[in-house]
This record gives sequence, C-alpha cells and structure tokens, in this order.
Amino acid sequence: MSWIKVVDYENADARLKKIYDRVKGPNNNIDNVLSIHSLRPHSLVGHMALYKNVLHNSNNELPKWYLEAIGIYVSYLNQCDYCVQHHFEGFKRLVDDTKRATDFMEAVKLDALNTFFDEKYLSGIAYSKKLTLEHTSIGKDDITELRSQGFTDGQILEINQVTSYFNYVNRTVIGLGVNTTGDILGLSPNDSNDPDNWSHK
Repeated sequence: MSWIKVVDYENADARLKKIYDRVKGPNNNIDNVLSIHSLRPHSLVGHMALYKNVLHNSNNELPKWYLEAIGIYVSYLNQCDYCVQHHFEGFKRLVDDTKRATDFMEAVKLDALNTFFDEKYLSGIAYSKKLTLEHTSIGKDDITELRSQGFTDGQILEINQVTSYFNYVNRTVIGLGVNTTGDILGLSPNDSNDPDNWSHK
C-alpha cells in the first residue's frame, strides 16, 4: 500500500479514528491517499480541508467536471497513476457519458486536448500544464491570456488552486509509494454545500 507505516481503521487510536470516521467510505474503507497521513493526523485534517474546498465546494463557479479534468491532466503529467485512476472515475460519474469520458482520457494521453475543449477551457488547461511543468516561466501575461478568454479572476484562482493541489497530492502519493490496493476507486466527498462533510461515498 505504501513505503511507510500506515495505521488502519481497526487499529486507530481515538483521535485518529474520529478523523477517519469523517472521511471513511463503505465498510470503514479509508482511501490510501488519506491513510498515508495516519502517523500525523493533523496533516490529514489539513489535506482534507484543502481538498474539499478546492474541488468540492459549492462556491466554486467552474463546473466540477472541468476541475476534475484539470486534476486528471496534472496527475497524468506528473505520472501519478493513483490520482488519474481515482479522479477519472469521479470524472466519468460527473459527465455521465462513457464515450465523452473515454474521449477525454484519449486526448490526455495523446496531448491533444484541443480536440476536446473549446478555446476558453483549453487556455485553462494550458495554464495548468505550464504551472505543473514550467512554473518558473509563469508571468502576468499568462493571467492576462486567461482573462482574455473570459475567465474571471476568481475562476483563475480556482484553476490555480486545483492545479496546485494536484501537484501537492501527486508528490505525496509518488513520494511515499501509495498504491490503490484496497481502495474503492472514485469515492469522494460530494456534499459541496457543507465544507465540513468529508464523508466519501
């Protein structure tokens, strides 16, 4: 499951179990990306607060499927198969169209997202790629370009935060050898109206 010790639900102490109870899925399942924090439960709290608010908050204006698409693309660029697998399942559920989801994943693999997105959304994807692979070359002109495509500054912040979050979690997963063994792919905290509801369903 990982290269460091992980405390599972059954062996968690009272403090950790209380946090696990907030994030667990069916049959007390805890995603490995979350249980990897078990030796430092406070970092699990921080991870979940960031994740829920960046990706699953009703105050976001951009469609959740688009934010998930950015996360999948960033994870693919970072060669984080764990996050690609998990979030592709969520993406499929959101678009509710198997062919469209498959076409997206093919476009990701071929680096041909211009065949999937319109010009506006493609510009957000291009920014996420640059922030992931060439972050030191980002400049004010990149933000001006996003504005010219019709993104508000708040929406630009959403793209930035989703991209930054996935770069963080990709490095957590890859750096600690986290795999999907025992996970239920695609579970997520979908109650976007309640930032404190972390339950994975």
